Amino acid sequence: MATGIRAGVIGCGFFAQNHLHAWRDIDDVELVAVCDLDRAKAETAAANFGVPSVYDDAEAMLTSETLDFVDIITTMPTHRPIAELAARCRVPMIVQKPFAPTIEDCRAIVQAAADAGVPLMVHENFRFQGPIRAVRDVLQSGVIGQPFFGRIAWRTAYDVYANQPYLAEEERFLLLDLVIHLADVDRFLFGEVERLTCHTQSIKPGIKGEDSAVLLLRHENGVTSVLDATYSSKRDPDPFPQTLIEIDGSEGSVRLDFGFELTTVSPAGTERRTVEPLLLPWAAKPWHGIQESVLRTQEHWVDCLKAGREPDISGADNLKTYALCEAAYASQSSGQTVDPRVFA
Repeated sequence: MATGIRAGVIGCGFFAQNHLHAWRDIDDVELVAVCDLDRAKAETAAANFGVPSVYDDAEAMLTSETLDFVDIITTMPTHRPIAELAARCRVPMIVQKPFAPTIEDCRAIVQAAADAGVPLMVHENFRFQGPIRAVRDVLQSGVIGQPFFGRIAWRTAYDVYANQPYLAEEERFLLLDLVIHLADVDRFLFGEVERLTCHTQSIKPGIKGEDSAVLLLRHENGVTSVLDATYSSKRDPDPFPQTLIEIDGSEGSVRLDFGFELTTVSPAGTERRTVEPLLLPWAAKPWHGIQESVLRTQEHWVDCLKAGREPDISGADNLKTYALCEAAYASQSSGQTVDPRVFA
């Protein structure tokens, strides 16, 4: 694909601002249209990012514009109908996470894109965070030997409902909104999962879904991992929005601690270094790690489009991550250990 990749964005809300900034930073991408049901939001985005065309109807945008891809950054229940519309229009697409409300919806989107012959990627950005990539680099170097245990933690009291009040109304909340990120990182670091057990809790009064979860996973390669997350953990300092990781291997260990401090213990000794994410010109602490990962995720999409290869976080791949969350809900409901591969 030549330079001057024509992009459209559907959804101009809170998190979409990061996507818009990132698209503007990628030289090959030309933002030509934005769309939001709230036309005022679309008009503001167009004015802020120099976008020539504004829509409040996704079908009108997809049928009127010549687009090389569309970035769908809307609420989860709208993902399937908009993605199926994009597939009918033969427009490659990125879909924001969570992929869709149910795994049946996710499968339908994957099938629609496959039938249309168009690329599909889920905007699963955590694995593109610089500190998490640094942990992966340590594992791949082999200095800690064969990993046998890992823990990925997100414990905070950050008021996530302030900017996204609809989350308080989600009956399936923490696992699909946040733990799905940790599950993807877990697969990124340790591979596929063969057994999973989950326990969830609802701590904050007045919310409909779970806001605390612990998952125990057994991987096909023998690694045991734990995913540990909550929005009801009052800490000082509060690590939000950092993901903390600890991994033990046969020859050593690696830890990603608060403040982006990476400690590697190996036969060669102990190495400590800071893996602070890049602070982009439009980014702001403490969000900068996630904001940089948005740019890296979108760069990956553009690279894959230009090379004609499937993204690492394709729709088909994300089904395996989504299956972990489906298995977690099934385990919580039944009290049993579940094989997540039956959901993928």
